Amino acid sequence: MPGNRENFPDAKRAAGTIRNRGKGLHYVMKRIKNQRKDFHHKLSHDLAEKYDAVCVEDLNLKGIAGGLHFGKRIQDNGYGQFLSMLGYKLEERGKYLIKVDRYFASSKICSVCGNRKKELALSERTYICECGNWMDRDVNAAVNILKEGKKVYKKCA
Repeated sequence: MPGNRENFPDAKRAAGTIRNRGKGLHYVMKRIKNQRKDFHHKLSHDLAEKYDAVCVEDLNLKGIAGGLHFGKRIQDNGYGQFLSMLGYKLEERGKYLIKVDRYFASSKICSVCGNRKKELALSERTYICECGNWMDRDVNAAVNILKEGKKVYKKCA
């Protein structure tokens, strides 16, 4: 019979190879997970040592992961794990993790003059304001999150 396994002596060896590939993939994924965790520990340690307060945007990670655009990438980067590590390391040192409200329009506000755009498409990677300010939209948002975080910090301190 042409489709019989006995006619293919390498079939058993191939089946074993396929099983072993699964083990290899598990090893690779575990290694990546450990590398990410190590990186998060080192970065959170450095930030906790260097700064009295760290400002971050309070993101709805489950909502973002459920979306069509960023789903798997958000889950795979370990942002929640990193924030958890950063939070407890700052707390151990008597420092602050300041979470800026997720509805704060950090990307739409000019970090120089405070002008707010009504619309800003995600495809617009450069923020250009009427005041002449232009910068990468993520840098602009980071500056705005820092400014908002400083306001929160002053209220707490």
